[in-house]
Amino acid sequence: MTSRQIPIHSGFGAASTAAEVLAGRDLSGTLALVTGGHSGLGLEATRALAQAGAQVIVTARDVATAQASTYGIAGVEVQQLDLSDLLSVKDLAQRVLGSGRHLDILIANAGVMACPEGRVGPGWERQLATNHLGHYVLVNELWPALEGGARVVVLSSAGHQQSAMRWDDVQFTRGYDKWAAYGQSKTANALFAVHLDRLGRHAGVRAFAVHPGKIFTPLQRHLVQGEMIAAGWLDASGQPADPSFKTPQQGAATQVWAATSPQLEGMGGLYCEDCDIASLDEREPPSFVGVRSYAIDPGQAERLWTLSGQLTGVDALVGGRP
Repeated sequence: MTSRQIPIHSGFGAASTAAEVLAGRDLSGTLALVTGGHSGLGLEATRALAQAGAQVIVTARDVATAQASTYGIAGVEVQQLDLSDLLSVKDLAQRVLGSGRHLDILIANAGVMACPEGRVGPGWERQLATNHLGHYVLVNELWPALEGGARVVVLSSAGHQQSAMRWDDVQFTRGYDKWAAYGQSKTANALFAVHLDRLGRHAGVRAFAVHPGKIFTPLQRHLVQGEMIAAGWLDASGQPADPSFKTPQQGAATQVWAATSPQLEGMGGLYCEDCDIASLDEREPPSFVGVRSYAIDPGQAERLWTLSGQLTGVDALVGGRP
């Protein structure tokens, strides 16, 4: 496989913020949907897009909390969505489609990380179901609103380097490891963007996966302080100790850049980090920099799309074939 993962030297970097990425841009007339756009990186992406003039649909499980978090940000509306519940996903899609509006940007931002073992739906592993399958169904159900020109940005993570797709046991029925499950779900996010871009480009829909960087957000809610001290994220007193961590404003920059940058016109199916296209990286042990080949492999991406359609009973894009 010839990799297209070649940095373009965008002029931005790890320290860039979402506001800096959008400086001077006028997004008036643009409609964006940000899942989990009321918290952490999602909130910063919502704020930056809205300040540039975009209208933003923020989805959240708890509407009241999301309304409080986004209060005062002009151009934001909040809609209820539970990504682990496919009926909720379909209901949200029908509300958006029923409004007759075209979506220009969809940022699949919401997710869970390293949570205790849990099952949703017909017994799906929680992280795969929430991080990948919920967004897979959402994009398929919203397809009529995306056709004609849109960018879909899927939040992956350097955590994808912890696990490729476990095709023999994607639901972790033979023993659960929270970090392997997280890694697999983030690999799934990257592969989803690859195949969505392949299927959608004829309709003007391009897709990107992004690693936002390491940031302290509510995503760490399932980790105890001792784990983060052992990982070197915090010092013994519980204070941040890793200088490579970004601020939330910096962490939101890559997803906003991928969603809006003219530098990416005509491109898609790529994995981005630090406001640029990431390089391929196969070092062992994992470097947690760049992207593994298994996370951008077209054959693996098509296999995941087919499996996702079989699991959910949803496939708006003709059985996963262009």
